[in-house]
Amino acid sequence: MFQLSLSYRILSGPKARPILLNGAIRKGERLVPPSALEQLMLLTFPAPSARVKATERFEAIYPTLRELALAGSPGAKAMKPVSQQLLLASVKAMKENIPELSKEATDIFIWCLTQNPECFKQWEKLYIENVEASVAVLRKLSDKWSQYATKFSPPDFLRESLRNLRALNEEALSGNLDSSCQATIKLADKYCKAILGRLTRNSACMKTGLLVLTLAIAGGAFAVLPNMDSWDWEKLQVVFSSTTLLTMRRMEG
Repeated sequence: MFQLSLSYRILSGPKARPILLNGAIRKGERLVPPSALEQLMLLTFPAPSARVKATERFEAIYPTLRELALAGSPGAKAMKPVSQQLLLASVKAMKENIPELSKEATDIFIWCLTQNPECFKQWEKLYIENVEASVAVLRKLSDKWSQYATKFSPPDFLRESLRNLRALNEEALSGNLDSSCQATIKLADKYCKAILGRLTRNSACMKTGLLVLTLAIAGGAFAVLPNMDSWDWEKLQVVFSSTTLLTMRRMEG
């Protein structure tokens, strides 16, 4: 309890957060390692019947400690082991079936996916054995896609992983499963399909927008020409052909 009181006093200081964030990672060592955040989650979000007096203090310091634990640049080498450890910790937390804990664990699971592409492969490996946790993740991504869409840019890894998850769903449903497990996998597949649909629509909108932009630029160029007869049309053709080719390549990508 002494450590909790000390942490509470330190984090309550007005300048504590920026100072701690500035030193969140020193020489490869993290001020709040993944294992500590895992324990903090369990202490901050217990079952209602397991709440104690100290729970309120954990709730007060958790946001800052969480921020320290997740500090770092997306895609950085140092973030890979952090995201992979926290993804596993999140799955374990979701299996506790405590609503508030599951909500927090789902958020951290999604954060892991945005930090490290290797987490998608990790997800696929543990997917079937933890399909209920995956349903929680997929439901949140589907229901709050407008909030998460920009965090998966480019969305290639997410798209590929969702397709792989659907293949796993199909394989699992072809086997001998009880009705409850079948229903869970079908629900997961429903969310996979919904998110893939959003990814397809977003891609189509971006391609259309790029083509419109190209045409607008071309139209603007003609509008400002003082004397079109004086221009070398062969050179113009090369310019616009190159622009169109570049646009089509981007659309195909």
